[in-house]
Amino acid sequence: MLQALRTKLHGWPSIVILGICVFAISFFGIESYFMSQTETFVAKVGKHEISQQEFQNRLNLLRQQTSAQQGDQFDPSVFEKPETKQRVLDAMIDQQLLTQAATDLGMRVSDQALRDTIAGIPGVQVNGKFDPAMYRAWLAGQGKTSNQFEGEVRNELSITQIPGAIGANTIVTDAELNRYLNLSMQRRDLRYFSVPRPALTDSNVDDAQVDAYYKAHQADFMNPEQVSVKYIEVNGSDLKLDAQPSDADLKKRYDDEKQRFVQPEQRLVSHILINVPKNATPEQQKAALAKAEQIASEAKPDNFAKLAEQSSDDLGSKRSGGDLGWLEKGVANAAFDDALFSLQKGQVSKPVLSDEGYHVLWLRDLRSGQAKPFEEVRDQLAKEVMTGERDRKFNELAGKLTDSAYQNPSSLEPAAQALGLPIKSTELFSRQGGSGIASNPKLVQAAFADDVLAQGNNSGLIELGPDHSVIIHIDKHVSAAAKPLAEVHDAVRQKILDERIAAAAKAKSDALLARVQKGEDMTAVAASVGAAIKSASEITRGQSDIAPALISEAFTLPHPASGKPQFASVAEQDGSYALLAVDKVQDADLAKAPAELRTGLRQQMVQAYGGSATQEFIDALKAKTEIKIAKDRM
Repeated sequence: MLQALRTKLHGWPSIVILGICVFAISFFGIESYFMSQTETFVAKVGKHEISQQEFQNRLNLLRQQTSAQQGDQFDPSVFEKPETKQRVLDAMIDQQLLTQAATDLGMRVSDQALRDTIAGIPGVQVNGKFDPAMYRAWLAGQGKTSNQFEGEVRNELSITQIPGAIGANTIVTDAELNRYLNLSMQRRDLRYFSVPRPALTDSNVDDAQVDAYYKAHQADFMNPEQVSVKYIEVNGSDLKLDAQPSDADLKKRYDDEKQRFVQPEQRLVSHILINVPKNATPEQQKAALAKAEQIASEAKPDNFAKLAEQSSDDLGSKRSGGDLGWLEKGVANAAFDDALFSLQKGQVSKPVLSDEGYHVLWLRDLRSGQAKPFEEVRDQLAKEVMTGERDRKFNELAGKLTDSAYQNPSSLEPAAQALGLPIKSTELFSRQGGSGIASNPKLVQAAFADDVLAQGNNSGLIELGPDHSVIIHIDKHVSAAAKPLAEVHDAVRQKILDERIAAAAKAKSDALLARVQKGEDMTAVAASVGAAIKSASEITRGQSDIAPALISEAFTLPHPASGKPQFASVAEQDGSYALLAVDKVQDADLAKAPAELRTGLRQQMVQAYGGSATQEFIDALKAKTEIKIAKDRM
């Protein structure tokens, strides 16, 4: 057989067949026979792929931003929901469509626009101006190179080019603005009265009715989903340190950081104040200066206290001979400081002007800046060392706990054994929290997160407070379940009675509504049930002194014809009803709309119209672009 094959492969036919085979291999690539191509994109927009890494980075960024905004109210499980992930991906697809469209239209982000945007970042400015050194430091803090960051900014600017161009060409006419103002500031006259709640005429509820209601409304009588968790806790206050720092260690720290304990130079001073009245005339100022100069010429250390008692206008210090005590720089104004710290010990100054008047100063003593002695700060140093050591030990232990829990995600036992830490547990608690550490919102959110609850993994390190963290693992999970009928029997019975009263109240209100709609006088109808009519003129949508339900219904009813009010029965929040009549509708008084209101409203309408037009543009791009979404990779 092999020989026959060799024979047939001789000659020109065999050469043609062989050539075709070689061409096929070279064209399609021989690697296609040995390698399978695995697609990893989450979405493909035209030829551009949005990778899983890009999608996850965007999701993580939004999670961090939302957590920072909401604090303890943040629920991380929201970002595990398919609808949230879909919204994030849809936004990324829209942005990619806009980027591609901007490129196709020849739109480019200029270098000047890039520079202006970066220069406007507060973190890279000094005194409101861009500073290159601050920019380099800011980039280092972000862990990015200038090329990386500038590329990100350029990409973000390119996304906004088309929406910006659409917004810049959006026009809101005065007629459109007036139509909106007419609606938003429309005025209506109305009358209304509260319908008294009817008395319950049938309070008999048998067990069969309770059972039937319970079965039909089990969702109203559920025990919530609950979990209990095991946890390993690291608490800095519980950590035992190896040893107290020795005096030698503390002395070395004191010598290394001696500058921290240097006391500022202080000066013991007395003064004599000669007041200069506010709004003083030139003559008064000259008289005060002459008096101060006379005192300064007479003042000496041995008579200064007596002169202060006789002549100083400072009532607080004159009785003690002008004594101001020990002063440091910065306590008084600049002129006072300059004069005081230029004197020699025992010297009396020339008059020094301040807001109060003229001062004559006597420097009685001084003590130069000197370090506090080691003995005075020893306890402070020891406390700092112990705190630092506790923080170091806490961080080290928390880091080891995190690593061990991550390496063994299905159990806390390995981490507990490796670190010698006990495994503790909580009682069952719901999504509203429980007692002990289960009252901490961060722990509750982690316990009900998909990764911990559904997938059975250890949580990450949860910071409950300063130097206090835990890692948790689900111990028990109790699904939401209906409460036993015996437990909620009385509550079910009360629900049935409440619904009977509500139905009777609605029937009563509807009957009253039918009477006024047939032409009966509303005042007489109200009086027939012992109610009083209330009137309100020219109310607007933002009225705050009338129940929101009444306002909403009042602006839903059609315009009344002349002399023919529009009526409605309105359910209020407490389950009662009110009967409402709209008597008159007036357009807004546009003359009373301030200019700043019109300007702000016009800007809002431009943004709204521009946003709507941008979305229409994106929808048109989607219609002509092939978009593939891999939901299983989200």
